[in-house]
Amino acid sequence: MSWIRNVFTNWTEYDAPVGRKVAIGMRNAALRLRGKPCCGHPGEPGC
Repeated sequence: MSWIRNVFTNWTEYDAPVGRKVAIGMRNAALRLRGKPCCGHPGEPGC
């Protein structure tokens, strides 16, 4: 379950305002729900 740790690490280390982080995280989570294993942007929130 290292992906859970990666999500939290990416959230804290990504340099952006909170609103932007939430938007990126939601977009990346939606991509994963469609069946993609990764959003394609390692290091972004939600990836």
